[in-house]
Amino acid sequence: MGNRGESPLFHLRYFEIAPQGFSSYERHEHEHVVICVRGRGEVKIGKRRHAVEGLDMIYIAPNTPHQFLNTEAEPFGFFCIVNAERDRPTLIAGRTQNKKLPG
Repeated sequence: MGNRGESPLFHLRYFEIAPQGFSSYERHEHEHVVICVRGRGEVKIGKRRHAVEGLDMIYIAPNTPHQFLNTEAEPFGFFCIVNAERDRPTLIAGRTQNKKLPG
């Protein structure tokens, strides 16, 4: 939503991460909200990692390093709500990883 002339000041996007996959470890000036809708995974925010699953909601503050990881055998899908006008992400080099948490 948001790319076809709609009036919202936000865009609603859907992402899906393959089993054992992960997104880039990045930060940006805009904030965003993520709502998990398929499977389970983890979100790394700063140096902390949190388990997430269906209907969990995550707020990512501006300039906060973050990454989404799929630690399961099925796809991990989530909606991501961002400002319609936003900056491009800055990748954090050497920090992209997908290591399972103990236990």
